Amino acid sequence: MPHFAPVRVRGGHRALHRLVAHRRRALAAGLAVTAAALVAAGPHPGTGGQDTRRARGHPVADPVGERHGTRLVAAPVRIADAGTVRLLRPGDRVDVVATGDGGAGDASVLARGVRVTKVPEPVADPSAGGALVVVSVPRATAHRLVGAATTERLAVTLC
Repeated sequence: MPHFAPVRVRGGHRALHRLVAHRRRALAAGLAVTAAALVAAGPHPGTGGQDTRRARGHPVADPVGERHGTRLVAAPVRIADAGTVRLLRPGDRVDVVATGDGGAGDASVLARGVRVTKVPEPVADPSAGGALVVVSVPRATAHRLVGAATTERLAVTLC
């Protein structure tokens, strides 16, 4: 077989630069489209949504009622021990516990870690029995609290 001189392609250097330049433009355009999509999907201040100052993906400091779709309602709860209610302030976290009237030691937790929203002034009438506290709970929990308040004595523990 005869010996051939190496084949040289002219203009190959420019073609390589052109290919790299087009890739940079395509990458820049892709990044711009991605950034625009993220801005469009992100939280918008002033739209009345959830807390827009909190970035997505960060852990939530409030363990109760922060699930998507859970609507909180204010539920008034009459606590049997008025002295315990005087210790509470709005913003406190409490567990609401139901105790049976029989005194057999049966106790069940009705709501865990709920936020106290209001502590009304105590009524001067001692026949009212206990004191009122308003807590922020999901609607289903509010129904359980109302049902238990009619048959059992309610107490709270500070969290």
